[in-house]
Amino acid sequence: MRKPRLPMALAAAAILSLPLFYSCRPEVISNNYQVVDDSKWDRNTEYHFSFMIDDTSAPYNVIIAVRHYNTFPFHNLWIFCREESPVGLIVRDTIECKITDKHGLWTGHGLSLRETSFPIRHMHYFPIRGQYSFDIRQGMRGEYVSGIREIGLRIEKL
Repeated sequence: MRKPRLPMALAAAAILSLPLFYSCRPEVISNNYQVVDDSKWDRNTEYHFSFMIDDTSAPYNVIIAVRHYNTFPFHNLWIFCREESPVGLIVRDTIECKITDKHGLWTGHGLSLRETSFPIRHMHYFPIRGQYSFDIRQGMRGEYVSGIREIGLRIEKL
């Protein structure tokens, strides 16, 4: 009587499908953070990020990341974003970053220092090859926002 070869068949299927799972992961083009001085983000302080786009046929994700302490005093963070293309075209946007959910619980991950990511472009095609830049500043009503440790920008090629 023959023994079933199910475990070997499952192992072979898993090994053959491994490249499919690996190929679905986005390629990180840029992942940079800038430290906020004294964890107080002044309304006049702008953080500048730049990156190169070489492939205009692929979609990209553009993600803003905020690293903040548990002392962050608000439920959300308003951000003004300015995108500049290689030919000088400028796109401005206002983004609401929800730091807590509707029940007041922190979103993101971490303990005393938390990181929350906010996708601002999903499956976005950059039309021109070259260097792009994003300038980010806080858009809250006060003079400064306390409890912010770092601001980041991540670009993923899909």
